Amino acid sequence: MVMVMMMKLKQNLLVACLVISSVTVFYLGRHAMECHHRIEERSSQPGDQGLLGGLQGPGGVLLGGSLSSSAILRGSGPGGRNLSVPFVYNKDMPLVFIGGVPRSGTTLMRAMLDAHPEVRCGEETRVIPRILAMKQMWSRSGREKMRLDEAGVTDEVLDAAMQAFLLEIIVKHGEPANFLCNKDPFALKSLSYLAKIFPHAKFLLMIRDGRASVHSMISRKVTIAGFDLGSYRDCLTKWNRAIETMYTQCLEASDKCLPVHYEQLVLHPEKWMRTLLKFLDIPWNEAVLHHEELIGKAGGVSLSKVERSTDQVIKPVNVEALSKWVGKIPADVLRDMPVIAPMLSRLGYDPHANPPNYGQPDPKVLDNTRRATDGRALVTDGRALVTDGRALVTDGRALVTDGRALVTDERALVTDGRALVTDGRALVTDGRALITDGRALATDGRAPVTDGRALVTEHGHTTY
Repeated sequence: MVMVMMMKLKQNLLVACLVISSVTVFYLGRHAMECHHRIEERSSQPGDQGLLGGLQGPGGVLLGGSLSSSAILRGSGPGGRNLSVPFVYNKDMPLVFIGGVPRSGTTLMRAMLDAHPEVRCGEETRVIPRILAMKQMWSRSGREKMRLDEAGVTDEVLDAAMQAFLLEIIVKHGEPANFLCNKDPFALKSLSYLAKIFPHAKFLLMIRDGRASVHSMISRKVTIAGFDLGSYRDCLTKWNRAIETMYTQCLEASDKCLPVHYEQLVLHPEKWMRTLLKFLDIPWNEAVLHHEELIGKAGGVSLSKVERSTDQVIKPVNVEALSKWVGKIPADVLRDMPVIAPMLSRLGYDPHANPPNYGQPDPKVLDNTRRATDGRALVTDGRALVTDGRALVTDGRALVTDGRALVTDERALVTDGRALVTDGRALVTDGRALITDGRALATDGRAPVTDGRALVTEHGHTTY
């Protein structure tokens, strides 16, 4: 009897489990069908603003999905920013790409844009130009392209993958903003391709006197693949090749690309920031002229600790670095400059000018330069005279002081602030003696000096 009851109990439990399982399967199936219909309804809406399918990443960010849809950023953004209002992004958003040869003002440009409350650029990603270079390598190799096509990895597939990869990097390595920009200098070597996969993007090509860019690379030891930092000739040759590639593509996409000369940006920042913001369809904001005040602040300018330009862009816009290359380039390289770097002339620079005449800075820029150099000296355009109130700086024939000394022309010496320097016919004292024109001697501060007939006293005695 007991055995029969146990058997019936087991049967009843099995039947109950079967019923529960059936109901669960029915419910899940019905729920899945409802989700499928909702997704289809969303994807059929105008603008194709569907939610990306896929996994959910850190911070509530949805990952994966089709490029024809828009991604939605949710949760807490960088810096604790509340993203309760979804941030929708896709390939058709107004991206801005800043590029140029390294040491051409790309960091300054992005810092000034970053100061705008509606713009976010952020630090260099480093991976974007590398993945673009890899894509170019695949396309240029006929054999590799044939193999990819045979494998079904067509240009369309690669373009979609590149769009997704680049967009994710640009959007998620910083805070959301109405206008997102990327600053990776050599990314603009692929300007034409970027314009193809991001049809609403615009580009800012930073241009600088190649002699200044190369001197900055070499003097600051900025390692750039392919550039021999031990040779001005080699670096200028590589500079010429790189800027020609980018400039040519910029001209071909003239409605989307604006060339910006670094020298003119720092000489006349307001004029050029108004011009480029209008080109980018971004409303004017005075903050772009005071980026140094927003460094490290929430929603302001974030700087990398490893980028070589960081120590320079923390200062207000100034002309301190314009002509630092003058007198640093070997004579044989200067002589061959028109042949080594023909792009100088094409870009409007005089390859024979040494020093060059870039123009006169705005008064505000002169004031910025005085503050940037801590009152030690102002920077000229290569021809002007600058003083700091305590020292005198002459033209190209003289030196610049450090605020503690007086510097005359090329016939004189420089003191350390404790002595008097004459016109090259005299000596320099140590602040305790008087130096004449060579006809007299110096005392120790306790005796008079004659015209050559007297000596210096010692212990209160005068010797004749």
